Amino acid sequence: MNGGNRGVRGALAAVGLAAAVALTITGCSPAKPAPTDEGTAGGALVIGVTSDPDTLFPWKATQFQAVNVLQNLYGTLTEFDADLNVVPGLAESWEASEDGLTVTFTLREGVTFADGSTFGSEDVKFSLEAIQAEATAAVSRTSLASVAAIEAPDEQTVVLTLTAPDAALPANLAVINMAMLSSDDTEAELNTTPNGTGPFVLEDRKASQSLTLAKNDAYWGDAAKLDTVEFRVIPDESSIVSAMQSGNVQLAVFDDPLVAQTAESGTVTVEKTPQLSYHALQLNARRGDLADVNVRLAIQCAVDRQEVLDTAALGEGEVTGPITSPAYRSDPDARPCPERDLDQAAEYLDKAGKSDGVTIKTIVSQGEYATSVNEAQNLKAQLAEANITLELEVLESGAFVDRWIAADFDAAVALNGGRPDPDGMYGRYFTSTGNLNQVAGYSSPELDALFAEGKQSSDPDERKDIYAQISENLEDNAAWVWLFTSYSYTAASSEVQGFTPMANGSLQYLRTTTVN
Repeated sequence: MNGGNRGVRGALAAVGLAAAVALTITGCSPAKPAPTDEGTAGGALVIGVTSDPDTLFPWKATQFQAVNVLQNLYGTLTEFDADLNVVPGLAESWEASEDGLTVTFTLREGVTFADGSTFGSEDVKFSLEAIQAEATAAVSRTSLASVAAIEAPDEQTVVLTLTAPDAALPANLAVINMAMLSSDDTEAELNTTPNGTGPFVLEDRKASQSLTLAKNDAYWGDAAKLDTVEFRVIPDESSIVSAMQSGNVQLAVFDDPLVAQTAESGTVTVEKTPQLSYHALQLNARRGDLADVNVRLAIQCAVDRQEVLDTAALGEGEVTGPITSPAYRSDPDARPCPERDLDQAAEYLDKAGKSDGVTIKTIVSQGEYATSVNEAQNLKAQLAEANITLELEVLESGAFVDRWIAADFDAAVALNGGRPDPDGMYGRYFTSTGNLNQVAGYSSPELDALFAEGKQSSDPDERKDIYAQISENLEDNAAWVWLFTSYSYTAASSEVQGFTPMANGSLQYLRTTTVN
């Protein structure tokens, strides 16, 4: 396969510190992401996916399939380019005051929603205030924790007043969970009829079968080159390979390296891309035996992460600590038991008064990503040797997401999306006021203070030190058991040109893709 066997850390290093510098609140690039190909416009692309999106409402989307669709229907104030630098989106520029407490966004003119209505500052004010509202249950609500007031002095200007400088804000505004919606729309309406400012619009949907997007001729940027993009639901990745070989599917992104190997042929190429997303055994420290840090540390010490990686993903990836953001990447050796230590695991269980063992009920997703069940089974086998029983409950993707959002689990085998900035990655999880702290199951005053410092500093070296302390705190308390990062494998038929895979898994470059 293309890309060889380089490690994820080495590959992500190419993203470099430039991404971190671009996240500072005073930085602003003058241009939007540039198209990567000048191919002939037109054509229909069929993408094979294993699951139907579980929501079409961007503020609540956590399922990867839903996010991939919504990225092409909606716009955000800022965007990421192919190198994960923050660049203008619906805001053509932004400027922070000298004290960092006021940020002024200048919006693009002539932007319209899919229904033809005009996008303006009132929509930004509505969207940001709705995301902030606890009743909305937006998954990125905490990303706006520093925003005290939102003003729209004229149609093209939005002014944010902050309680403290927020270096992570531009990057946090770039994720699709921060999509700008029309002030006239409701969640119920948008779940059936999306109304965004993106390069595509929804054309058709057949539940559990397909979802088709059409080019948005009124898109504010360079128009998409494809006429339509169909996300076709095919139950498993091996079946998608068969569909590609028969010419019924032209593009797919695989998680399973073995499947990716079988896809490559004379007419199908496979591109291997290191991912910011990370595999973890999430532990709910507020439930049952897991409330004891010694039980959590016993689990951490009983796991050989490399074995999980080798078993589930053929060694295609790298053992990781909590933070995968390139400029802030955790050292996976800086943790209790960097190597599996069953004797130490037994000591921790003894300290917890659980020398006879514990049983942990664990949810697993089937269908959202390919390696989940294999990871869970390997973890179960390894932990059994430490007198720790994982009682696995395998759920279809939608049911897993529902249980996960509700924090209705003791433990969960999960693949979480990483971000270029670690605040957006973890601030919503591991701060006491984070809107996903219930899911994370762990917080502390020390972490609250560290996350606040990390947001307020714009010095890359200082921020790197702060997030190293956050990583150490998470590992020393075994908040979760971080396992490994891996690759995505983009399989494309020979007629597909101009698609750029990204380290954050985004499919935003469907807008530059062509089918000859």
